Amino acid sequence: MLGTSTARLMRPEILDGPLGAHFLNMAMNNARPHEQYRLLREFLRHHPSPRFLMVDLDRSWCLYGPKQVPLNNEPWPDWIYQGSSWLGYLHMANLYALQEAANEFMLQLGLRHDHYGEDGYTNFVAADSLYTRARANRVFAAWGPDPMRPPPTPIEAAPAMRTYLPAILDAVPDTTVRILWFPPVQATRHNPRGSMYDSMFEACHRYVASVAATAPHTLVLDFDIPGPITDDRDLFWDPIHYRLMTADRIMHDIITVMSDPGARSPDYTVVSR
Repeated sequence: MLGTSTARLMRPEILDGPLGAHFLNMAMNNARPHEQYRLLREFLRHHPSPRFLMVDLDRSWCLYGPKQVPLNNEPWPDWIYQGSSWLGYLHMANLYALQEAANEFMLQLGLRHDHYGEDGYTNFVAADSLYTRARANRVFAAWGPDPMRPPPTPIEAAPAMRTYLPAILDAVPDTTVRILWFPPVQATRHNPRGSMYDSMFEACHRYVASVAATAPHTLVLDFDIPGPITDDRDLFWDPIHYRLMTADRIMHDIITVMSDPGARSPDYTVVSR
C-alpha cells in the first residue's frame, strides 16, 4: 500500500483475508510521488512479485512536479537507497540517528511501545467516540478555501503523475493486481467548476484512466466524487482526513468491488477496470 496520510487508515488485517493477500501499509505522511516510487522499488528488492499493489492517488499526485520538495520537515535521505549500505554510516552520525537507536533499544527491552504494527499500520486519528461537530468545525475553519484562479492552458496531468504513475505500474509484474484509488475529500474542499484546481484534477483523472486502460489487472476507483461520503462532514476530521468509520466503509467498498466486478455504489465511481 503506497500513499500519504489519506491511505494510512487502510488496515491490512481487514483487507488481507477477503483479498487473499498479506498487505504492508507503507503510506507516509505528505509523501510525494517520487518518494512513493522509491519506497516501492525498495520493497520490490525483497518481494519482486507482489500479488497486489494499492496506490492512494491523493491530490498531491495531480499538482506537483516530478521531484517536488516535500513540505514537511522530516528528512528524506536519498543516500539510503544508493550504493553500498556501508557508505551510509557516515550519514548516520547525527543526533536523529542516535535518538532512533535509543528508541529501538528501549523497544527491544519492552520499555517503549511500538506505534506501528508489523504490517505498517497505526491509527493516527482520534477515536470516533471523541468526534464532535464543534471540534470538526474549528478544524475546517482553519483550512480555508482554495483560491479561485483561471486554469492554465493547455490542461494536462501534472509532471509527477506523468513521470511516476507509469513507472510504478511498470515496476511490478504483469501478474500483480493494481488497485489505484482516489481518496475522498470533503465537499467543502472541492473546487468550483472551471477553476484552476478543478481543471488540473480533471486532467489528472483522465490521465489515470488512459494509463490504467492499457495496464494489466488494473482497477481504478474514485471516491472523490459528490456522494454520501464527500457530502457528509461528519465522516471527516478535516477536509482531507476521514474518520475510522469512513476508512472501514472505503475498505468494505474495495473488498466488494474486487469480489464482484459488477458491484456499484454511490460511494465511488469505477474509472477503469
